[in-house]
Amino acid sequence: MQAIYGDGFKTTPFWWEAAAPTTDGTAALPEESDVLVVGGGYAGLSTALELARHGASVTVIEAEAFGHGASTRNGGQVSGLNVGKGPAAGTSKSPAERALGAERMRALLAGGSEAMSNIEALIEREGLDCHYQRCGRFVGAYTPAHYEAMRHRIDMANAAGDAGAEALPRERQREEIGSDFFHGGARYERASLAHPALLHRGLYDACRRLDVNLCAPVRMLGVARDGARDGAGFTVATSAGAVRARQVVTGTNGYTGKATPWLRRRLIPAASYIIATEEFPAELGRELVPNGRGLSDSKRQLNYFRLSPDGRRMVFGGRAKLAMRDPREAAPILYRQMTAVFPQLEGHKVSHAWTGGVAFTFDFLPHMGTHEGVHYMAGCNGSGVAMMTYLGTQTARKILGQANRPCAFDGLPFKGRPGYTGWPWFLPLVSSWYALRDRIDRAAA
Repeated sequence: MQAIYGDGFKTTPFWWEAAAPTTDGTAALPEESDVLVVGGGYAGLSTALELARHGASVTVIEAEAFGHGASTRNGGQVSGLNVGKGPAAGTSKSPAERALGAERMRALLAGGSEAMSNIEALIEREGLDCHYQRCGRFVGAYTPAHYEAMRHRIDMANAAGDAGAEALPRERQREEIGSDFFHGGARYERASLAHPALLHRGLYDACRRLDVNLCAPVRMLGVARDGARDGAGFTVATSAGAVRARQVVTGTNGYTGKATPWLRRRLIPAASYIIATEEFPAELGRELVPNGRGLSDSKRQLNYFRLSPDGRRMVFGGRAKLAMRDPREAAPILYRQMTAVFPQLEGHKVSHAWTGGVAFTFDFLPHMGTHEGVHYMAGCNGSGVAMMTYLGTQTARKILGQANRPCAFDGLPFKGRPGYTGWPWFLPLVSSWYALRDRIDRAAA
């Protein structure tokens, strides 16, 4: 399998070639701040940016260099709420819809549409140069049954979320993808692509311009109510000392640690893996993805893929394994999956293979809220570019008292499971089970 790797192969994200993690412009931890934000990804930086725009003193602490986490490791596909999330992605109703009902689901889908508007407004306002394109998305149906199930979700997405969705039967799928692998699919016009590391760097630079205290590497060790100030605020212990803050926000998502045990018990950290090919001719890129859209499929162990911004590489990701492993273990699996969809890529070698952490919730929905006075936003379920940026903005507006109405994701029931502490020991079993079910579904089709 070593033959799949090109010369100069790297196990770091392809996106880091344009914007690697940085500590440039970071500062010493202050003794006090109006708001302390834990986590320097999309969620944390968008929270800080909105707060700072309205005059708040904000400090962001990041355990690694800024840009180390999932915000620069993801596939760069930008969409709102995916009603089909969860292991039953091929069924007509998602687990969330069955639990919450159609009316609440419509409100959440509308929130997903707001998330798209939010990130587009943010990119325009701050002048973020991140190759953002509203190019749409095509989701391939892994089986005929999955295609039929998509039709229910399309109607709902259009009614509540302004998704611009349309079902494409198999005989029309080559309008969107140079492959006969799928059994039709769904086209969503309101979806986009971005360069994830440049988007993150743009948010980071915007925070610097507004004098946000950006502190790294600084790890949170614990948080306690600050009784010395008549119960107003918190004292946060960190690896660089203590800091007092009137408000604390956690945006650690797939990297949530033991310092916030309540939140950790409600999140399932998992790994996602991506490969990028070496450059190929631009005409091959146009053959593979005629309209330059983002793409994904409907499997339990889903794949998501796209062209690089210049159209000359395939960036192909998926849940090849759910547990965190060396990306070289997953790369051959992803390569086989990629060439099954696109036989034209057989022989094109891999230049980069990497992994990053995501966080799933037990209801497969994003969440924001407060616990014991500490604000949280978590649970992007693998689709966090627009959503975590949106929840960061909404959390900031909530702190500022400037929200016109409660966010649809604020205060949703957020449950864990009895006995679960945040260590996902079951992921290898789940991964094997999902892979088996996918194989059975495909064979039956």
